[in-house]
Amino acid sequence: MTFSLTSPAFPDGGQIPAKYTADGENVSPPLEWSDAPAETKSFVLIVEDPDAPSGTFRHWGLYNIMGERAMLPEGVGRGAKTEKLGKGVNDFGEPRYCGPAPPKGHGTHHYHFKLAALDVDALSRAPKMSVEDIWKAAEKHRLAEADLVGTYSR
Repeated sequence: MTFSLTSPAFPDGGQIPAKYTADGENVSPPLEWSDAPAETKSFVLIVEDPDAPSGTFRHWGLYNIMGERAMLPEGVGRGAKTEKLGKGVNDFGEPRYCGPAPPKGHGTHHYHFKLAALDVDALSRAPKMSVEDIWKAAEKHRLAEADLVGTYSR
């Protein structure tokens, strides 16, 4: 089987429900993955919008996701901390999920949820890594990558 990333909230290529956008509750959608390589020790997740007017815009980044995990619940990162998740600083300047918020009238944007299986237990202990830097740091440790694309427009 192939390493894959899905969401019970929307199908690959489908519209992201407003609940998970800046127009709704702005909580992260639930995500599930399967068939990660056996050697996986941790995961990194980023969400980016390559359709942004100024170029690729990064909405979310998590790192040091435990290798035993196969899902992230809705709204992860809010509430009590249950593991040592690293939270990347997104392009809004926030260390949290900030959902889709394309400019009105700019057409449909494609939000790429990218999950990488890594061969290290912890990518970094740095508390203020940018989402872009997280993805770059993960490159040399990447065993596999899974992608899920959701769309949104205003």
